[in-house]
Amino acid sequence: MVTEIYRDAWGIPHVRAGGAAELAHAQGRVTARDRAWQLEVERHRARGTSASFLGEDALPWDLFARRARLDDTAGRCFADLERRDPETAAWVRAYVDGVNAGLAERDEAPEFARTGLAPGRWEPWTPLGVWLATHILFAGFPAKLWREQVVTHLGPDAVGLFATDGPGTAGSNGWLVGGERTVTGQAVIAGDPHRFIEDPGVYQQIHLSCPEFDVVGLAVPGVPGIAHFGHTGTVAWAITNAMADYQDLYRERLRRTGAGVEALGPDGTWHRASRHTEVVEVAGAEPVEVEVVETARGPVIIGGPEGLDGEPAGPSGVPVAISLRHPPRVTSDLGFSALLPLLRARRVADVDRALDRWAEPVNVVQAADTEGGVLHRVAGRVPVRAEAGRVRPVPAWEPGHDWHGWHESPRAGLTGGVAVMANQRGPAGPLGVEFAPPHRHDRIAALLAAKDRWSAADMPAVHVDTHLGSAAPLLDLLRSLGTLTPGAAALRDRLLAWDRRMDADSPDAALYAAVRSALVRRLAAHPAFAALTVPPAYPEVFRPWLALLPRIGFALEHLLTADDLYGVDRPAAAREAVEEVALRPPTGVWGDTHRLAPWRALEPQAPVEEPGLSGDHDCVLCTSGVPGLTDLAARGPAARYVWDLARREDSRWVVPLGASGVPGSPHHRDQLPLWLGGDLVPVVTDWDRLTKETDV
Repeated sequence: MVTEIYRDAWGIPHVRAGGAAELAHAQGRVTARDRAWQLEVERHRARGTSASFLGEDALPWDLFARRARLDDTAGRCFADLERRDPETAAWVRAYVDGVNAGLAERDEAPEFARTGLAPGRWEPWTPLGVWLATHILFAGFPAKLWREQVVTHLGPDAVGLFATDGPGTAGSNGWLVGGERTVTGQAVIAGDPHRFIEDPGVYQQIHLSCPEFDVVGLAVPGVPGIAHFGHTGTVAWAITNAMADYQDLYRERLRRTGAGVEALGPDGTWHRASRHTEVVEVAGAEPVEVEVVETARGPVIIGGPEGLDGEPAGPSGVPVAISLRHPPRVTSDLGFSALLPLLRARRVADVDRALDRWAEPVNVVQAADTEGGVLHRVAGRVPVRAEAGRVRPVPAWEPGHDWHGWHESPRAGLTGGVAVMANQRGPAGPLGVEFAPPHRHDRIAALLAAKDRWSAADMPAVHVDTHLGSAAPLLDLLRSLGTLTPGAAALRDRLLAWDRRMDADSPDAALYAAVRSALVRRLAAHPAFAALTVPPAYPEVFRPWLALLPRIGFALEHLLTADDLYGVDRPAAAREAVEEVALRPPTGVWGDTHRLAPWRALEPQAPVEEPGLSGDHDCVLCTSGVPGLTDLAARGPAARYVWDLARREDSRWVVPLGASGVPGSPHHRDQLPLWLGGDLVPVVTDWDRLTKETDV
């Protein structure tokens, strides 16, 4: 059978071949054609070499990638995959060969010319490196650094005040409506992964077909197959971030010797640590040398034998550094052995068995098949260890902080014919520390309960719901305020009558956001939190987790409802905030300031006028700014999907921009108007409705 590439009206690639390996090669090839610049950025990020063409702004990430040994871990995982699962390893190699072929024949993306970058050669383990680099911060281990600061300056009781879905983590909405609650009698799965909105997008719509399987889904460019969101015709699956904690930080005591570096172990003796130096090239600046140290716990990502970048030594006088321990580095397994079985799945039992091989990241999975089977489980590897390691960095030189195997994966069922996950404390509750507030979950559940029968066509209305459940504590505080000036009193009364919808065209939503930001800034400036305003001298890549203003902004409802807030006069702060906004109110609507702000490795030469957005952090339509800092939304739905088990052709999907990563292409931003309006693109599986592009 000849390998063929087709396109639908939206430029989405549909690929078919005579076998799985040939199909993987074609997937790699078409991805390189569509996303050459993106693939090369991701390859360099996985290797810690992106500053060589992006300049000093990319240096903090490269230093972290080198110290965390991401490329080395990917290589280890691929070597282990070749040993354990040679079929999957060969399949990954075929994808890489396709990427290399596609890069050689790509249409020149303008970013290559601007940076002087020529595409390099992908190694067999590069897809594993891309996957690891994409997800290494997914579980938010830097939050442990933040908690350490909170405990140090405010005490352990303060940790819960700031517990929320913090900056840098990624979430999702996902819901499964069983056949007993649909108009067709077959299940529907829908949702939207919330991630940083990137240009090009982090998800790639694709259709992969060979005699063994025919699957539509959302792939991660640079990684073969369809890991997170797929529909084979008889079974479909989707994931949300489980918010599990599966990465540990260790405080290490290190010393230099004539032979290298040693680390103090829990047995009270010094052990040799691996150590070497690497050079990071930086476009427009001098190269930077980085020392890479790894102890028995893991790579040292903060500090070194001389200590924590300026912090004093520990009580023993021996400098302290911090190492990272995470499952792929320990097991040499990223879970890629699940990818082919997922493509071959016919029933939920097949998906379930495939997910037993899943490793990283830890997800909650929902699946359904055409025989009425449903699945709702956690998938991934979470270590069993003492409670302290789940919360804060722990001392490597003390016993009791090692790992003892892996947790069993929790499972759950449907309630009232539905299952809803929105990163709240659900099935993965025993495996995590901090979860998203329940507002998105509760709102989706309430919307689904409002109607007896649902269809696939009904689901987009849920995707774009803008009710803000987390507004209640601030509005209640405003209601309790005493005498206000006439202008502030009118503003307060207007907000109390507001429908609590964060619609882009709403002036009241803009007023609420302005009052919220003014209050956040006042709380952050209070002397009670002064010690948290200056983060420790940790590497720059961790700063988003250590900044006080976002922490207060995202935990505002906890801070407003706590019995006591370290002597902070919250009514007085709220009064000052509403008086401030009454004097200088926003003149427009929410979408004037709440605008899309996608991440780009290289900013465009001409400014792009990005659209205003509906939604907010705790809306089902989760478009996140940073209250008190900016209304611009860097995070939001990185895709939306509706999987219909009754008829796959009635499924729908959309991405924020388009199928092509090449600026100026007709399909670079053609889905944006649909994404903004809550509309979705039809999933086309009829080859006669597609346009043949080429034989490969």
